[in-house]
Amino acid sequence: MKRVDRVQRASRVRAALALLVLALSVYLALTVPPRLGLDLRGGTQIVLQTRDSDTAKADAEATDRALEVLRRRVDGLGVAEPNLVRSGEDRIIVELPGVQDPRRAADVLGRTAQMTFHPVLGVADTADTGKGSSGERVLAGEDGQRLRLGPAALTGEHVKGAEGRIDPQQAVGWFVTVDFGGRGSDLWAELTGRAACNPAGDPARRVAIVLDEEIISSPQVDPSVSCGTGIAGGSTQITGGFSGEEAKELALLVNGGALPVPVETIEQRTIGPTLGAEAITASAWAGLIGAALTSLFVIVVYRLLGALATLALACYALVSYAALLALGATLTLPGLAGFVLAIGMAVDANVLVFERAREEYTARRRPSPRTALDVGFRKAFSAIADSNITTLIAAALLFFLASGPVRGFGVTLSIGVLASMFSALVITRVLAGFAVNRPAVRTHPAWSGIDRTGRVRAWLGRRRPKLMRRPRRWLAVSGVALVLATAGIAGRGVELGVEFTGGRLIEYSTSRTVSADDAREALTDAGFPRAVVHSSADGDLTVRTPDLTDAQEREVREAVGALGGDTEKVRDEMIGPSLGAELRGKALLALGAALATQLLYLAVRFRWTYAASAVAALAHDVVLLIGAFAWLGKPLDGVFLAALLTVIGYSVNDSVVVFDRVRELTAGDRRRPFAEVADAAIVSTLPRTVNTGIGALFILAALFVLGGDTLTDFALALLIGIVVGSYSSVFTATPLAVVLQGRASGRDDGHAKGRGTRRADPAAEGGARAARTP
Repeated sequence: MKRVDRVQRASRVRAALALLVLALSVYLALTVPPRLGLDLRGGTQIVLQTRDSDTAKADAEATDRALEVLRRRVDGLGVAEPNLVRSGEDRIIVELPGVQDPRRAADVLGRTAQMTFHPVLGVADTADTGKGSSGERVLAGEDGQRLRLGPAALTGEHVKGAEGRIDPQQAVGWFVTVDFGGRGSDLWAELTGRAACNPAGDPARRVAIVLDEEIISSPQVDPSVSCGTGIAGGSTQITGGFSGEEAKELALLVNGGALPVPVETIEQRTIGPTLGAEAITASAWAGLIGAALTSLFVIVVYRLLGALATLALACYALVSYAALLALGATLTLPGLAGFVLAIGMAVDANVLVFERAREEYTARRRPSPRTALDVGFRKAFSAIADSNITTLIAAALLFFLASGPVRGFGVTLSIGVLASMFSALVITRVLAGFAVNRPAVRTHPAWSGIDRTGRVRAWLGRRRPKLMRRPRRWLAVSGVALVLATAGIAGRGVELGVEFTGGRLIEYSTSRTVSADDAREALTDAGFPRAVVHSSADGDLTVRTPDLTDAQEREVREAVGALGGDTEKVRDEMIGPSLGAELRGKALLALGAALATQLLYLAVRFRWTYAASAVAALAHDVVLLIGAFAWLGKPLDGVFLAALLTVIGYSVNDSVVVFDRVRELTAGDRRRPFAEVADAAIVSTLPRTVNTGIGALFILAALFVLGGDTLTDFALALLIGIVVGSYSSVFTATPLAVVLQGRASGRDDGHAKGRGTRRADPAAEGGARAARTP
């Protein structure tokens, strides 16, 4: 009775927790608007890096001061909901929604705006260059005349405000009014008073206004100004033939103040609003269609429990979405793909539980579906925990080592993994436990869906394949696959994306379809022979070059437009060479860290032979995936890195499930030959591997067909990775473990007996009681 009371109390606690989380999720979903990244709503993202100057070091304090100056400048641009944050000690990320002219934004943000006011000493000789010994300097005026300037009399700190204006009555065009505050008014009067002592027409009667070591205006002091008196009142006008945009921009720079240190644009991304809207629509359709197909498959295989798992998946999607809102996470395009993908991966935990419950009900002859289900949850927990922790490791590496939108994928993947565990272990358990307790289900256990073994398990039970009798044959097959992949990498080469090489990538949408070959030839004729051109399935063209100025970009657009008619730029990404090298190093670090952390975790949770085998299978999957993209001519970019690390997490999931069963069966009979244990583990877990893989493939196939250019390559990488990962967990990791275990025990065939003296469990192939970690 006490045990029954404990079970009922635990069920009530789980039900209350599920209701609380779902109620909170509904509240957040209805009241908190999502934060969309620029790749989904359109706009420009600029990453600036501060540099050391002669007078200041680009540390965190200087970067914070620069951030405040930039924020005032962005406010002057009139951008709605801008976002500026410091990243690290010397980087500033600026997000400008709706801004489609990154050149103007970058010009305004990047200029140091160090304004000074100088007396003009006269015209410089041709031999005069640079700065003089007494603080003098030589600069070219706005008319090209070289002027000798005295030391600065005022700086931008003395300026109270500035405004671009036009006075049609005086017909002087646009000008900028500058108001001085504090001592600035007196200093300006003193500077102009000294200049007024020189005769009209003398260069020394001029005052030079210098912005960032460039004379932007050097007006003559008006003849009405008296010598020694100067211009009083603390206000003046800067003229110089400004256009309206130039006058407003200059006023904006003056009002924003001077940056304490110089800044350099090292990354720039511009996404058109139509591209973001299309990505959201495509991802939504892919998610709905993929989830519908996955749900239908689960219902067909597991009947009532499958229907309840589908309901739990809907709850999972709600909880994941609410968690994103609660954390204030920005949803990016790869993040949206990760959210959709996690729906397919969420099926995994449910399948693990249901397959264990089937096994318990049929092989162990449990008295009821409820008993079999409880045992299934208990025995599947270790495999669920281990497999999800390995995926979380990959997601954490993406967040800490990647940059830009790919970090959003790491966030959504992490949230998805945690939400899937909650969905399977709490929500599904509550719903399934309530359903199998109904009298109708107890009297008709076939409704539950766990009263039979399933076609895959039944076929394996009849055939009882001895897959690990000759493990080296499977390793030879994997070796051949590695040779083919390596040949693709060495022969065709690996095309790195702009994130890893630096350069500029621009995507154009044309009214007429243009082939990549024709566009490549046109760009060569236009003077861009190094441009790499790709065409997408929907007719868009992407052009990638090592370096491209804004003026050169206009030439590229004209060349493309001559072939394709009306041409629109829908995406523009620029990565500096130093940042590209840094991201390339981080990508290699992420891969190395992923393999090392997986090895460490698996070595702690399992034997070192299992860990080494699983990590070797991971390396095998990485090489095969890179080789496949090399053969297909696909670029390896940040989105590919996200897919690659996801494949690592997925692949190790499968290996963990197999080795978890090996661990359990070994504990049940330590004298049984290891190869036979491995065969039994494969037979027991292969139905789960097949069903989970099919569930994920539905989602990925929908993403591949509907997801657009970026998501298509992402889905393709995952499709290849899941197929390869499913294969390697059974036919690479397991045979390698058999070989290593045989060598460790002194036999080469993996049939060595263990040291234990336990009696063999007659139902070992169907499962054994939960085992401790060896």
